Amino acid sequence: MSIPYDAGEPLTCQEIRELDILAIEHVGIPGIVLMENASRAVAEVAFAALLNPARARVVFLCGPGNNGGDGFAAARHLRNAGVDVTVVLAADAAKSQGDAATNLAIYQRMEGRLLRATDPQELSQARRAIQQADLIVDALLGTGSRGDPRGTFAELIEAANQAPCARRLAIDIPSGLSADTGELGKPTFRADATVTFVAAKVGFAKAPEVVGRVVVADIGVPRELIPGRKEGLQRP
Repeated sequence: MSIPYDAGEPLTCQEIRELDILAIEHVGIPGIVLMENASRAVAEVAFAALLNPARARVVFLCGPGNNGGDGFAAARHLRNAGVDVTVVLAADAAKSQGDAATNLAIYQRMEGRLLRATDPQELSQARRAIQQADLIVDALLGTGSRGDPRGTFAELIEAANQAPCARRLAIDIPSGLSADTGELGKPTFRADATVTFVAAKVGFAKAPEVVGRVVVADIGVPRELIPGRKEGLQRP
């Protein structure tokens, strides 16, 4: 039985950023703890989406930022569960910093399969992996991204959207979507489901065709900080 979580009202990206700052700097929750909680929630939703986990092929598309960090850690969880996992890195590994870099390094030390899409030969391998995937997880661009995805990011999104058999899962927001306005970038990852953190984003209601089913995950931000959250369990 899972712990219930009432997400409260949808929030803007700025409100989410302010909550992160409060949780990390004022409450004292390390950012990497929030990332680990987020990644575990993603891994659980991803695992539940696999019809046959022992035979499934899962591809994580990861950017260098914290959204990618969530992806590296979630890939680790699925790999530990025995799932066939491939991580496709959309940018040079040196661009990952902080908690994202930590989780990338852990995944690499575990000898997880990693393809660097910045290398033409490995990009070709990544395209084949995407075409053969049962589930594609989008961890490319987070709420801080602005404008249309470009370069390798755009190529990977387009390849994912064209994958013939895969279900698609987005981490926090589908890459290319403006989480505040609901405006679709060219291209935008077309998710069957989105695991978002703390609260739904205000733009989700305007873009159901790319967001899919929304799962709001608790990552440990104290409920007293979150606008619209209920007071908690009612005592008998």
